[in-house]
Amino acid sequence: MREVWLRGPESIDELAGAVAAALDGGEPVLPLDGRDPQAAGLLAAMRPDQPVEDGTAVLIATSGSTGEPKGVLLSADALRASATATHARLGGAGRWLLSTPANYIGGLQVLVRSMLAGQPFAVLPPGPFRADRFAEAARPVLVADGPRYTAMVPTQLTRLLDAGGPGLAAAKAFDAIILGAAATTPALRARAAEAGVRIIPSYGMSETASGCVYDGVPLDGVGVRIAADGRVLIAGPVLTHGYRLRPDLTAESFDGEWFRTGDRGQLRDGRLEVLGRLDDVINTGGVKVSAAAVERLITALPGVRETCVVGLPDPEWGQIVAAAVVPEGEAPGVAELRAAVRAEAGAAAVPKRVEFVTTLPLRGPGKVDRTAVVDQIFPPVG
Repeated sequence: MREVWLRGPESIDELAGAVAAALDGGEPVLPLDGRDPQAAGLLAAMRPDQPVEDGTAVLIATSGSTGEPKGVLLSADALRASATATHARLGGAGRWLLSTPANYIGGLQVLVRSMLAGQPFAVLPPGPFRADRFAEAARPVLVADGPRYTAMVPTQLTRLLDAGGPGLAAAKAFDAIILGAAATTPALRARAAEAGVRIIPSYGMSETASGCVYDGVPLDGVGVRIAADGRVLIAGPVLTHGYRLRPDLTAESFDGEWFRTGDRGQLRDGRLEVLGRLDDVINTGGVKVSAAAVERLITALPGVRETCVVGLPDPEWGQIVAAAVVPEGEAPGVAELRAAVRAEAGAAAVPKRVEFVTTLPLRGPGKVDRTAVVDQIFPPVG
């Protein structure tokens, strides 16, 4: 396999060239973030000394939600299918701004889409995300003819909306901004609409070669159904063909042609609504509480930007519900927050511990690190 270490804009060009060659049957590519202290461990887990599984064009190395390293195998056909279906949904091929790390599937797909469109892409340089840097990076895309697109995580969009000015003006000039990696809250959707920013919340993962459901509607060729246990199942040409050196995990993850995600969901009039992770259920005093459901109730309150709800071990209850809340403006009081949850979800769902914080710890491209929330925000009491 060909390893590409991403350390600056010139390495993005190297990665793009390597991916183009892999799409044409060349050596499989493994992109890695040279600034990530875990990258060396991910590389070792990918066993570069061993032959890569047949049919692989790109290998996405991830620590997953559990922290266990795994490599997602993606074929050229899967990558092309995802990019082609994305352009069909957006209204045609166009120019792209790469706004997220290219070692993750959301960023890498910007490169693939640009290749298939025959268009150059622009790159947001690495470093802290700032609205002025976004506006500068977007300029070459926004002055071009034809559709203009980018993809980002909700945290980035929130910062653009907060900053206003040139960064927000640039965001408004894109024909579409795909939001992925984390859920788009109703409040963020409303803020974007009010500001005139055209967003498309997406659902997908490395195993689906990036987002495969846009605003609740599967891309062309993608099938979605809900299993008896509420699990979201995905089928279609965008799917991975397995995990690096893990035939056991590959077998567990497929039910025939259907990929078994780790998410709970429901279909309403053909639209997918993701309800949270299957493993986000908190068992408190024998009552099962969905962390995602409590998060939705809290983030709907005025003065709440985002929240993360976790289960903490407790000798009396087994687990208790805890909420880390990022306020916006005048935050609700703890009593008000608890009352709102109790009214909608019952007493068992009420957070027994509430902490107001300025930010939530993240992992990867904008996903909340729930393990870090427990360790950093809710250390053991006593």
